[in-house]
Parts: sequence; C-alpha cells; structure tokens
Amino acid sequence: MSSASVRSASCRLPRFMAVRQLSDRLLPDSKNLANVRIGRSPASCQQQQAVSRTERSLAVDGTYGRCRAGCYRWRPGWPEGQVPHLTNANFRPIAAGRNSQPARPESNLDQSFELGYTGTISAMNRRSLILFALSIVLTFGALAAPTSQERTDWSSFFAAAEAHGTIVVWDNRNGSDVAFVYDPERAGRRYSPASTFKIPHSLFALDAGILRDEFQVIPWDGVKRSIAAWNEDQNLRSAMRNSTVWVYEIFARRLGDAREIGYMRKIAYGNAVAGGSKPFWVEGDLAISANEQISFMRHLYRNELPFRVEHQRLVKDVMVNEAGRDWILRAKTGWSGKVGWWVGWVEWPTGPVFFALNIDTPNRLDDLSKRQEITRNILRSINALPPS
Repeated sequence: MSSASVRSASCRLPRFMAVRQLSDRLLPDSKNLANVRIGRSPASCQQQQAVSRTERSLAVDGTYGRCRAGCYRWRPGWPEGQVPHLTNANFRPIAAGRNSQPARPESNLDQSFELGYTGTISAMNRRSLILFALSIVLTFGALAAPTSQERTDWSSFFAAAEAHGTIVVWDNRNGSDVAFVYDPERAGRRYSPASTFKIPHSLFALDAGILRDEFQVIPWDGVKRSIAAWNEDQNLRSAMRNSTVWVYEIFARRLGDAREIGYMRKIAYGNAVAGGSKPFWVEGDLAISANEQISFMRHLYRNELPFRVEHQRLVKDVMVNEAGRDWILRAKTGWSGKVGWWVGWVEWPTGPVFFALNIDTPNRLDDLSKRQEITRNILRSINALPPS
C-alpha cells in the first residue's frame, strides 16, 4: 500500500505533546507506524506519513497524536459519522494557514456507524432471558435496551477450556444493538473487579490531578516484588500494560476512600464501595457484574463519562492490546485469586463489539490463560475478531 501524507492543521494545545509511538509489545506491526509530533502552533505541527490503516485509525481517533483541537480534516463528501475502510483516498494534505478550515476533532471510531451481527440463535431459557433483559434495563439506564439473546451454544467454548463462567457480548456493528449472553444469571452477579478497575481508576487519578498524562514517571519505591516488570519506574502506559498494582495503590492513598466512592457513584460502578481489605478492588468489598462492566465500557467508548474527553481518550489509548489493518482491540485483564476477568471491546469501521467475561479460577495461575482463550474463540465465532 502506498503511503499518504497527512499534514497537521492548526493545533492549539496548551503545551507541547511529545512524540508517541505504540510499543512493539502492544502493536506487533508498529515498525510500520510513523511517529506523530504535535506542537503549539501550525509551524510546529509536523507532517506525518500515514503508512497503514491501523495508524490512520489511531491518528484520526485522536488517541495517537491526541491533538485536542483536531489535526485532521475529513475528506469532502465523506458522510458525517461514517467510517469506511481507511484507504489513502480518505485523506489529503491540509495546509496550515489563514485559509485552513476547522478540522474534525471527534473520533472516527467513536462516531462510526454501528452495524450488527446476525447469526444462528440457539433455543433460550425464557425465565433466564427475561431476568437478563431486566438487568440490562436496570443496569444501562439511559442507554436503550438491546435485543437480548442467550447463547447456550457457547457452553462448548467453556467446556473445551474446562472453565465455569459467563460472558456478555454487546454487538453494535452495522447499526444493530444486540446483547449475547452465556449464563444470564451469573452475568448479573457481582464479583471483585480486580485489575479491570484500573480502567476507571486511571480516570479518577487524571481527574484529581494526581496523574498529569501518560508520560509522568511514577518512581519505583524500591520494594522487590514477584513480577519483574513492577520493579522499576512506571508511567500510565506501563502500569496498565503490566497491571502494576503498587502504582494504583499510590493513587488510592492519595485519593482516599471518600473520593474513590464519590467517583464510583458518579459512574454507577458496581456497588461503589471502598471498604474491606486493601486494595479494595482486589481483596476488599468492591464488586461489579459483567452487565455493569459492559455499561461502563459503552459510556467510555462514547466519551460519555463525567470526565474530560481527553482523559477518556487517553485511557482508551493505553488500553490498546493489539490491532490489525482495520480493527483495534482495547481490553484489560483482572484476577482476584478466585475469579478472572477479561473486559474490553473490538473497534471495527462498522462499529464496536463489547465483551465482559469472568470465570472461576480454582487452578489459580493455570487458569488465567483461559480468560482470553475463551473470549477470543467466541469473538471469532461471530467474526468480531479475525482468525488467529
């Protein structure tokens, strides 16, 4: 594929934002990605080469370059809100000057059409499905209740992994609004969120000013821990990637329980309590259901949480696990010692597919790989992830 040049337009940022590049660990083909440098003025907005669809997706989303004023202009004639496959034709150079027109700052993926999956639906348990649909309505409030379908056939994925748990998949592709669930009763049951709480916790720390951005260094305290990646200085990206517990314990101490509870109530996060043993999101009393995880992520995806949009976009940026030419996987694992989680979503040009899985982990570490194994197989079965 030939590359297309995209020149930044007027970038009125309050301060300089450094070159950013996704790591090879998160994005295997990152060697094909061009750095993005964004400065104070049109003169310091650097030209970039949009080499791959993945990069253009991240760049226009605003999470790769994060120019809050918007550094990219939509191609004339591109229907507002629609995101076709990202080809060179969708972009053209923008000259920074007095005749420059305002660029669109909004995310192409946030604003994409939501189309949907249609597939074979197995017979469903009427009572369980009614309870699941009711929990959806109660959980998601202002969000419209989707068509709910129990997927008893997904038991084969759990059986193959010798695991017991639940998964909720909310498919918004192609304009649909369909929630698939395996084990509706368990999907409404609350469990410790464990490290999936790092997603909202990062937003709390940013909002409170404890954390400025993803570049701020959090000095290692010198305590040797069992995970080698924890025994060094951290920033937001590494703390999220390595699930560095001690960083979030610092956030919790500086926030205090009262502010933590206040933030959780604002976003209706589970039972919104910070009591019990510490850290409260692993050992304590905080608990959330798979249904509630989906609700939280849908609001985050649309930048609808009561936080600054740039903070929501930053947290979504550090959630990137991997990406292909026209899709991005944003997700976070969690493990309380008894229950393992994997929550997140896959972004496609046709819309997102959200997922929240939890399983029992009686074999402890030996069970952890099953979280992603089961979820990935289910997502591939509905074409929400490409084949392995």
